[in-house]
Amino acid sequence: MSGGPDGPRPSPPLALLYDPIFLGHDSWGHPESADRLRAITAGLRRDPRLLDEWWRGADPADEEDLLLVHTGAHVDFIQELAMQGGGWIDSDTYCTPSSYEIGLEAAGAAIAAAELACGRTVVPAFALVRPPGHHATPDRAMGFCLFNNIAIAARRVQRRLALDRIAIIDLDVHHGNGTQDAFWTDSDVLYCSLHQSPLYPGTGSAGERGDGAGSGKTLNIPLPPGSGDETWLAALDREVVPKVREHSPQLILVSCGFDALATDPLASLDLCWSAYATALEHLVELASEVCAGRIATILEGGYDLEQMPVAATACALAMAGLPPTPAWLAPDADPSRGQQSG
Repeated sequence: MSGGPDGPRPSPPLALLYDPIFLGHDSWGHPESADRLRAITAGLRRDPRLLDEWWRGADPADEEDLLLVHTGAHVDFIQELAMQGGGWIDSDTYCTPSSYEIGLEAAGAAIAAAELACGRTVVPAFALVRPPGHHATPDRAMGFCLFNNIAIAARRVQRRLALDRIAIIDLDVHHGNGTQDAFWTDSDVLYCSLHQSPLYPGTGSAGERGDGAGSGKTLNIPLPPGSGDETWLAALDREVVPKVREHSPQLILVSCGFDALATDPLASLDLCWSAYATALEHLVELASEVCAGRIATILEGGYDLEQMPVAATACALAMAGLPPTPAWLAPDADPSRGQQSG
């Protein structure tokens, strides 16, 4: 980092990776819209503790990076569909003329977040990307997802930085079937998911534990609708944290979807924004314990435009080691609904 008259500036406690290009993947009326990211970034920029210099862009991934996870046929399909003007892949998942390029940028930001967390100077990072990725399997786009950003980031740092062990913790309310599939037989990547069940995509039973060399390296914790903060956080602390300790990763990656919030229109796990902040505080502490603080968070789902910015800001503050209540909330804000002030 460049220095001034008083010597080198210290590294920030958090990097926020974002590019306006992510807003270009959009389809009118779809819940996975550009408005999601507009709301999140506006909330983050509204808190004066999250400084402007913490924000940065990233180089796009290239096709070689995508092929670390996805089949050539899948990559070609998305590229060709975009070149033909886009279209619907299934009833949930769309592609625009610019979605292939945007997908490369999203995967690139996820890679950059993981690399920052693993740098000589460790910088925790939050990649604010879309489209989300954890439903994208090696050979199929689905569930609003085209390419699996977090899986690509994991494979890239494994290859480039020679990491032996990575843990992926999925906090999205939907099971990350694509991420699970990508590492199903891998002994080096632990995949843990807390998700509502029954719910789309219908995978993620507790009996799904990996296969071959990856047997026991998948941990699914399906939770019933209405579980709430206490049950969700207890499952994280009681089941996920010990499993991560046992795996002893060199990097923790977090798939963070905010669709477990009580106000989300697509699910009903009934979390408060403060539960997300507590979860990130616990995971940052865990990363400090097991992997020298190497942690990066990748945005997944979340569809309530009022509460999602509260939760995202709280998570960013928690990752930076700051008190996680957003500065723009009213002093007496209800933690379940986060009334705004001003």
